[in-house]
Amino acid sequence: MASTRLRALDAALLLVGEEGIRSLTHARVDERAALPKGSTSNWFRTRDALVAGVVVHLAETERADFDSAPRPQIDTAEELIQALSAMIEVQSGPLAARTRARYAMFLEGAGDPRLLAPLVAQRQVFVEWTTHLLERVGAASPSDAVRTLMATGDGLILHRLTVDPDAEIRPVITRAVRACLD
Repeated sequence: MASTRLRALDAALLLVGEEGIRSLTHARVDERAALPKGSTSNWFRTRDALVAGVVVHLAETERADFDSAPRPQIDTAEELIQALSAMIEVQSGPLAARTRARYAMFLEGAGDPRLLAPLVAQRQVFVEWTTHLLERVGAASPSDAVRTLMATGDGLILHRLTVDPDAEIRPVITRAVRACLD
């Protein structure tokens, strides 16, 4: 069975992803995690500490998922398009609550580099991986192309999470990858 701390963090992450950052209170986390009152505040004394704990937990969870996921062999633009499209489908589908929580945490920490550090570090791992893939499939300037591809992916995910959950993924990613290779 997960520790009370882990149960609280998992519940907090879901709360933020489903109801927004304003829902993040010690009492709501205790209730959501089915913990005795005061359990969350035993681990995280202040709301700022709770927010920071959720940020670290989110980054660690995403890093663990990234590290444990099988990596498809990607040698062609078509394979890159397929992999990125599948990833966006998961981020805006089954993992939508976690993705919304990530965006909420990025916005919450916009003025606090220390708070954002775990998320920025996790994002950098993905940027490096994607840069390597772009180089592998023939991008002339992978470090420039990765910014385009990441911005396109983020925009598409945000669009699917907020405006059009059924927005097509593959045509957008195909155009972005092709542009990165031109």
